[in-house]
Amino acid sequence: MLVKKINKFFKELGPGIITGAADDDPSGIATYSQTGARFGYGQLWLSLFTLPLMTAVQEACARIGLITGRGIVAVIKEFYAEKIALAAVFLILLANTINIGADIGAMAAALRLILPLNFAAATLVFTALILVLEIFTSYKVYARILKWLALFLLAYPITVFLVREPWPLILRATFIPHLEFSFAFLFIITGVVGTTISPYLFFWEADEEVEEEREKHLLRNRSGQPPKVNWHRVKTMRVDNAVGMVASNLVTWCIIVTAATVLNANGVTNITTSAQAAQALEPLVRTFPHSGFLAKLIFASGIIGLGLLAVPVLSGSASYAVAEALNWKASLGYKLKRAHGFYGVITIATLVGLLINFVGVDPIQALLITAVINGIVAVPLIFLIAKIAGSAKIMGEYKSGNLSNFFVWLTFVFMTLAVLSMLLSLFGRYL
Repeated sequence: MLVKKINKFFKELGPGIITGAADDDPSGIATYSQTGARFGYGQLWLSLFTLPLMTAVQEACARIGLITGRGIVAVIKEFYAEKIALAAVFLILLANTINIGADIGAMAAALRLILPLNFAAATLVFTALILVLEIFTSYKVYARILKWLALFLLAYPITVFLVREPWPLILRATFIPHLEFSFAFLFIITGVVGTTISPYLFFWEADEEVEEEREKHLLRNRSGQPPKVNWHRVKTMRVDNAVGMVASNLVTWCIIVTAATVLNANGVTNITTSAQAAQALEPLVRTFPHSGFLAKLIFASGIIGLGLLAVPVLSGSASYAVAEALNWKASLGYKLKRAHGFYGVITIATLVGLLINFVGVDPIQALLITAVINGIVAVPLIFLIAKIAGSAKIMGEYKSGNLSNFFVWLTFVFMTLAVLSMLLSLFGRYL
């Protein structure tokens, strides 16, 4: 009986758990590793502070998709203005394309840690593999693949408990915020928040709720009619979302702790290569011969596995946004011949992202810069999400409650202040 309940629980996990895992993409791993190496445990409190913020924002996005049966851009277009919808599409295309490029570059650099491959060849192989999986597999199969790829996140939690940690210091840093009013500190804070509460996750989770409804035949045939929804479905969505976000932030916490203990404490305060980032996992395999290579192998597997998860999420969320703005057919459940435009945007966004790797930007630095861009782009998008999720006109009886609204608006205020503080600090350096 208990086994059946556990199996049922895990079967109901879907968009939330995939979204949470995709949040710890190569950009996230690089950013969290960098903050741990640069500032030790100084920014560890962010993983706890952002948990309710991230959960509330993603729950609002999932709620929009679940209740309306449409993605966020389609809702903006109907209830606000087409120009606002197009602006949202531009922001998500900009942020996602850069993120795709940075992630593909990181995957190629990680692969080169264990195989002597040419960087360009590695990026081409990963790009081709991702496009084939995304375009030519069914949604049901693809969603199952994404769930399994999420297991690559376990390397860091395991490492945390293999290393002798200064637990009193770690716990204090987790619950007591530490701030430094320097550009470097604020820049990485913006990156941490941006890669944790990322724009592509907003669009992806909303649209995947719609995909789940389509898969379960809950969408009505008549255009404009809301899907078949009840409070049980809403509760299931919230549990799925909460599990995904808790798992995501727990891994974030573990990455920062591991980088702080292994790298910062041993004098490595700036990560410039994938090999340096991989050093954080050496305690996991220190008892084995050739532990350095094994650490690189585990790190590379994690970067590649999570990149294979995140890049399709990035290109898919961008394509959903464009398709909704232009009234195209959009679904990962459709065959290529039924949704040329949708899969065309996925292909173009992935290929443009690939080309970014040939402009001479270091993959690790590109990942951090991408996270900061995400933090900036997220601000206006969260404003729109808060307005939609809390609207009785759009959401009816299923609109967000007071507590959820409070945390979504708090997220908007916090991220606005983080971006403004970073920019003021930057301008202050040149005044």
